[in-house]
This record gives sequence, C-alpha cells and structure tokens, in this order.
Amino acid sequence: MAELILVRHGQASFGADDYDKLSELGWRQSRWLGEHFAERGAAFDRVIRGSLRRHAETLQGMEEGLGKSLDGLEDPRLNEYDSHSLLRAHLKGKPLPESGDRRGHFRILREAMYAWTDGSLAGAPHEPFSEFRGRVLGALKDLRGGAAKRVLVVSSGGPISTILAEVLGMPQRGVVDLNLQTRNTGISELQAGASRIHCVSFNNVPHLDRPDRAGALTYS
Repeated sequence: MAELILVRHGQASFGADDYDKLSELGWRQSRWLGEHFAERGAAFDRVIRGSLRRHAETLQGMEEGLGKSLDGLEDPRLNEYDSHSLLRAHLKGKPLPESGDRRGHFRILREAMYAWTDGSLAGAPHEPFSEFRGRVLGALKDLRGGAAKRVLVVSSGGPISTILAEVLGMPQRGVVDLNLQTRNTGISELQAGASRIHCVSFNNVPHLDRPDRAGALTYS
C-alpha cells in the first residue's frame, strides 16, 4: 500500500504579468509547509513535481522549511491546464473583468471549465479535457507503481482535482467544483494499493491554521 501526498503549489502571482511564480505569501506558505513536515519527522521515498515554475518554487520553499533537499523529479503530465486559452475560447473576443475583480474572473472561469469538461467548449485552440484528464491519470498510474511507500507530489489544482474526482467516482464537472476550492499548499492524501485507491483527506492546511497566520489562506 502506497501513500500519496498531493500538495497544491503556494500562492502564485494573480494579476501580474507572470502568474507562474510564487508571491511573497506563496513562498511563506511553502516554507511553513516544509516546517510542518519537519516537525513531524516526515520522510518521502519519492518526490515528483510538475514542470511549471510555481511547482519548482513551492518545492524549493518546502526544502527551506524542511532543512534538506527533496530531489524532486519533473513530470509535465502534472502541469495545470492553460486557463487563458480556456477563457479566450469561452469569451470569443469579449474582454475579461478588470484584474481586481477576482469574483468576476473566477465566475467566468467556472463557466468556461464546465463547458470544457462537458466537451462543448469551442473557439480558440485549447487542450481538450479528455487529453488533459488522460495525461493526469497516466501520471497517477505511474505514481502508484514502483516500490515507493510514501510519495510526495507537488502540482496544481486542476491535476489534483482530476485525480480526486477519479478516485471518488465523481462526474467530470466535479473536477471544476473541487478545483475552485483547492487551497494554496493544501494537502490531499491517498492510499493506493495494487487494485484499489482511497481518498484519506482533501485540501488540509494544518500549517496555516494558527492565529498568527490569519490571512494566509488563499486559493489562487
């Protein structure tokens, strides 16, 4: 039986020219998570991350908090979908809400993602949901294989939600609903055997649940 620990990246730079890097808070979240693992003597037989910058920086922050290198290997199958291409396809040339309007942005993203998972999103080129799901579940199959008993995975909300929706037997739109609830540096745990896989926990942030870290809980 293998234990899979799935971690969503720290807060990225929403509204900036380059989203794919951690904010100052995202770095702190990652270090705090590393410190949390260190306090509990956590050890991992295998460490895998997506190939995006925010994945690498999250793992780096965790290493700083943990006080040792984790030697993570890259697997681009664990990379996030391209939200910009989904939004362009959905809006068909209409403008996005102003960058300060987070509620409006994520309302439109939810609509675009529902159409994407339904297979009805037309317009600008984008990765079909069936291909996205296929690569993520291919990565999951490999994560379950091998001799490693405790595997740490650093990825994004979309891949983590796709894995959990599959494990829980949810409809495809469930990927969207889970995705938009995932917290930065949230921890989800799976127990995987040769023939069955179970969800143990979803989206936990024990390293942020402290009075002196009020305001550190983020979703983007």
